[in-house]
Amino acid sequence: MNTNQIINMIVRQLTRRLVNKGVNMGIDQASKLGGRKQQPADQIDDYGNPVEPQMTREERRQRRAARQQSRQAKQAMKVMRRTSRF
Repeated sequence: MNTNQIINMIVRQLTRRLVNKGVNMGIDQASKLGGRKQQPADQIDDYGNPVEPQMTREERRQRRAARQQSRQAKQAMKVMRRTSRF
């Protein structure tokens, strides 16, 4: 192996790691778009802690679907990276 091949190998590994981190961070940010909403003052208990309202079935279903889509997107990215090596 000559020096050029070693340098190319290291650069490819670093690039792959950076792209992977960027994709994961982007997916995480996209899944947080709904985010938490500020709670009104009447939804604070006697100790100053926020009272979490119960989620409806529809909200639970949407949250579950968002997590599942996130997992599927990550898995698809892994498959694409594996197939693009050849």
